[in-house]
Amino acid sequence: MVNKMVDIIPEITKKSITNLINNGERADNRALDEYRDITLETGVITKAEGSARVKIGNTQIMIGAKSQIAEPFPDTPKNGVLMTNSELLPMASPTFEPGPPDERSVELSRVVDRCLREGGVIDLEKLCIIPGEKVWMIFLDIHVLDYDGNLMDAAALGCLAAIMDTKIPEATVRDGEIVIDKEKLIELPIKEKALLCTFAKIGNELVLDPSLEEERVMGARITVGVIEDGSVCAMQKGGEEPLTKEEIMKAIKITKEKTDILRKHLN
Repeated sequence: MVNKMVDIIPEITKKSITNLINNGERADNRALDEYRDITLETGVITKAEGSARVKIGNTQIMIGAKSQIAEPFPDTPKNGVLMTNSELLPMASPTFEPGPPDERSVELSRVVDRCLREGGVIDLEKLCIIPGEKVWMIFLDIHVLDYDGNLMDAAALGCLAAIMDTKIPEATVRDGEIVIDKEKLIELPIKEKALLCTFAKIGNELVLDPSLEEERVMGARITVGVIEDGSVCAMQKGGEEPLTKEEIMKAIKITKEKTDILRKHLN
């Protein structure tokens, strides 16, 4: 009897959530295209060059930015480097385990990195010190502190805030040598403010900013990244069910509207 209940309860939950959403309602009384409450703080890690803590509902993420001077990649000798890494801390969820990054952590890092990089958030050419030899490398470390759904949007918003909060020492070249002035800190050269919006397909509807409960019953997921003029810079599909062209276009349209609202938290 116990084993049967373990199998039945998820199906009951799925049917209940799906019925609500097909009727245009959600368990937490949000509209289908409405975010949970968002809070954003910067400068929360004193040992980092830049940092941010973001909460979307009960999902909470901390981001720290660090910098170092290193050699550029061979195919981009005049560009600095931006690298993103994520860690799903076991305290954030019973499903997160210690050890090497799993596929969820890898996906989170890659999607956020793609949004920032393809969105041209940082003018990487301005991070070049000596072409082909030395450039600034910026590392973003994403630490998931509490997981209650929709990690990608929270991580992207937090990373952008941390980038905007970051200051690095001025580096100049004198007689072929790099001189670092740690007393003179400069902001990163920011060109764009790219952000993500994530949707879960449940029943016949797309819902923005899915909670953990909604993620558990969704058939598909789509995450869309756009820059300030509405151009798409990133997209990621998850889940087993297909999405129609109309559903994808709807997600893009809503993303363009909602990222304008998300950016207001950065001011």
